[in-house]
Amino acid sequence: MSDKCSAGILGTGHYAPEKILTNGDLEKMVDTSDEWIRTRTGIETRHIAAQSENTSDLCIKAAKKALEASGLTPDDIDFVLVATASPDYVVPSTACLVQDKLGCTHAGAMDISAGCSGYIYATALASNLVKAGMYKHILIIGAEILSRLVNWHDRSTCILFGDGAGAAVIGEVPDGYGLLASDLGSDGSLGKILDIPASGVAEPVTHRAIDSGRIYIHMEGPEVFKAAVRHMDATTMKTLDKAGLKKEDINMFIAHQANNRIIQAIAKRLGLPQDKMWVNVNRFGNTSAASVGIALDEAVRAGKVHHGDIVVLTGFGAGLTWGCDVMRWM
Repeated sequence: MSDKCSAGILGTGHYAPEKILTNGDLEKMVDTSDEWIRTRTGIETRHIAAQSENTSDLCIKAAKKALEASGLTPDDIDFVLVATASPDYVVPSTACLVQDKLGCTHAGAMDISAGCSGYIYATALASNLVKAGMYKHILIIGAEILSRLVNWHDRSTCILFGDGAGAAVIGEVPDGYGLLASDLGSDGSLGKILDIPASGVAEPVTHRAIDSGRIYIHMEGPEVFKAAVRHMDATTMKTLDKAGLKKEDINMFIAHQANNRIIQAIAKRLGLPQDKMWVNVNRFGNTSAASVGIALDEAVRAGKVHHGDIVVLTGFGAGLTWGCDVMRWM
């Protein structure tokens, strides 16, 4: 590999668990309704992992599809990056479990904790590691089993989240293709509006924390909504500018699939028509770090992304974090 190269996505894949939880199912579990959920979120169904499935298992199934699409084998992978807020364990990392289970014998591995922005962060990091000549092929995966981190009695959060994994292989591509520019941002001062209070050494999991529900996702919805729209719009425009492009140049726009109202608000700000977007939040719900990877793979396999297209990926999540990747598709 040359000292300087361009890097981009060589293949994508995704996996969603077989079990589907509908809004009708949720009506029987909490005080909510199908109409209420659809109107406020656009979500109709979400996939829920089986008790026998862990996050690393979802990773493996998505990764195999990405490897197949790229024409590579696990032995070709030099590094594994897993973006997740719901790892199998705190230690060891989910990436190390994937490295072992997949058989990436020569690969390094680590997890990224960037909330729903995880896939955006992983794409940027992996592409720049390849560009720097440090690695040739990097497997990135955004994966979540958030169904085990939500309080199923809290109707404000349990209706939102689903499980799944999206993967891609990053490698060298011809000059002018692949990642053109990226932007990664954060604001830790707002971390408390989207967090899991009792989840680490600052507030360990205790019987009191369990009884009070502090082991589950806590979200201040209106504040998150406003921050998400503001930052995803700004990071997209900033990254396009870095790439020397305008919003009119976008061929496919994929935003974090958190809430259809958020996605449509960003699209309106950018002046994007529906045929330049991929939206699947209605079928998957919010899969956090997995959402952009799942949506991208669906768009690619549906033939909606073509050689030379300008593809924009943008996300926002806990941290708070946000980011954008602008690429020219191979």
